Amino acid sequence: MNTRTDAALLKFLDTEDGKNLLAGFRRATDILKTEQEKDGPRTYSHRHAPNLRIEYQEHKLAAAVARAREETAEKLEKEDFSGAMRSLGKLCAPLDAFFEHVTVNAANANLRVNRLRLLAEVRRVMMGVADFEKISTEGGGIG
Repeated sequence: MNTRTDAALLKFLDTEDGKNLLAGFRRATDILKTEQEKDGPRTYSHRHAPNLRIEYQEHKLAAAVARAREETAEKLEKEDFSGAMRSLGKLCAPLDAFFEHVTVNAANANLRVNRLRLLAEVRRVMMGVADFEKISTEGGGIG
């Protein structure tokens, strides 16, 4: 990251959307790390299968991820780092709803892997803008 990206990230993290999205990112990352120990590191590297989305919140999150992927790419190309952060902020509500209403570790193995792949897509989109894994838990600084 550069200083402009860092400044945009820190400003974003100071908002309610920023705090909530960081919490969602951490939750997704924790789940993925735990499940990758069982399934192997490459299991979630592919995109999810749209035909395996059965819950409304899965469809909403998938649409939000696709939109964020497109919007952040456009903003980053123009070096509009604040705009890219705002685009990521649109993931907040769909990600929260996903966690609230969808059982990630479903009994059906195909649904489980697909849901984990969707969470991995969230992580990839976010990491494409900034390294959210380097944000310290105390004070929200970049560590």
